[in-house]
Amino acid sequence: MPGYRFTKFDPQESNKSPFERLLDIFLQLLLITAGDANEALNWLTEMDRRHGLTDEEYGMGDFIQDLIDNGYLEAEEVNGRVVFHPSARTEQVIRRRSLEEIFGKLKKTRRGNHPSPHAGLGDEPTSERRAFQWGDSLEQIAMTESLRNAQIHHGLGDFMLTEDDLEVVETEYKTQTSTVLMIDISHSMILYGEDRITPAKKVAMALAELITTRYPKDTLDIIVFGNDAWQIEIKDLPYLQVGPFHTNTVAGLQLAMDILRRRKNPNKQIFMITDGKPTCIKEGLRYYKNSFGLDRKIVNKTLNLAAQCRRLGIPITTFMVARDPYLQQFVREFTRVNNGRAFYTSLKGLGEYLFEDYIRNRRRRVR
Repeated sequence: MPGYRFTKFDPQESNKSPFERLLDIFLQLLLITAGDANEALNWLTEMDRRHGLTDEEYGMGDFIQDLIDNGYLEAEEVNGRVVFHPSARTEQVIRRRSLEEIFGKLKKTRRGNHPSPHAGLGDEPTSERRAFQWGDSLEQIAMTESLRNAQIHHGLGDFMLTEDDLEVVETEYKTQTSTVLMIDISHSMILYGEDRITPAKKVAMALAELITTRYPKDTLDIIVFGNDAWQIEIKDLPYLQVGPFHTNTVAGLQLAMDILRRRKNPNKQIFMITDGKPTCIKEGLRYYKNSFGLDRKIVNKTLNLAAQCRRLGIPITTFMVARDPYLQQFVREFTRVNNGRAFYTSLKGLGEYLFEDYIRNRRRRVR
C-alpha cells in the first residue's frame, strides 16, 4: 500500500508534467544501476506496478518513447532484443542535477568565482582606488582619476602629470586550483547492506559540473582505486561500479601525485573518498594483501606518501564514509602526517562537506 500522497500540495511537484516526475526517478535509478538503462526501466516498471506512478492517460510506454524522442536514450537491437543506452545529454543532466541537489544546500556565497583576499595585478577589477606604488603595472592606472589629480595639484595651465598624481585600480587575484578526486571502489563500498558508491558518484559528478561551469580555469582529475588505481573521465562516472577489490591507497596516491606533478598550477589538492583502511600494495607483479587489522607494512608505505605530499605542498582531505573507531585511527594518523583535513561524515552529508571544503580552499590558497 503506497499510503497517502501529498505531492499536489507541493507547488514544485504539482507543476511538473508526468514525464518530468518519472524522469527524476529514472535518473536516480540510472546512478544506482551504474548506467544500465534497461535495468533502471525494469525497476521503474516494478515501482509503477506497486505504487501507481502512471495512469491511463500517461503510461510507461509513453515515458520510454518520450525518453527516446527527447534524446535521453539511444536504442540498439542486440540479438533481436532492444537495448537502451543513456545518451551524452543524460550524463550532462545527471551531473547538473547532482550539482543542484548538493550545491543548493550550501549557504549562499558571493556570485562568480571566489576571489582571494590579496590585491594586486589580478583578474577582477574592484571599485577601490589607491595611490600608485613602485612595481604597479601601467595597466592598473586609472586614467580619469589620475588626470583629475594632475589638474587639482598643478592647475589648468601647462599640463603636468607626476607620479604623485597617479591612482591605480585595485584588482583581486582569482585563485586557480588543481584537484584530484580519489574514489575508493573496493568491495566494502557496497558491503553491510549500505550503498556507498552511489553517493560518491553523485558527489563526484556534482563537483565536476561545478568546476567545469563555474570555475573553468580549475582542473579536476578523477581516480578510482581498488587493487590498482586508474584515471577515469567525467563521462564515465555514472557507469562506475565497485569490484572484488582490496584498498590500494598507495597506488591511488602515486597516480594522483603524478597527475598533479604535470599541472603547472601551484595550488594543488587531493580529495579522497573512502570507507576503510588500506589493505593492499603492489610489489613487483604480485599483490600484498591483508584485510585483518592495520598492517604496518601497508600503512607505513601509505603514510610515507602522505608525508611526501606534505613536502610538495599538496594537502589531502579525507572523507571517511564510515564511523568505525578502528578505521578512524588510521585516518587520524594519515591526516597528522600530511597536515591535511579529515571529515567523518555520513553518506547524506558527504556532498556538503566536500563542496564547502573545496570552496574554502579556493578562498584560502593563492597563487
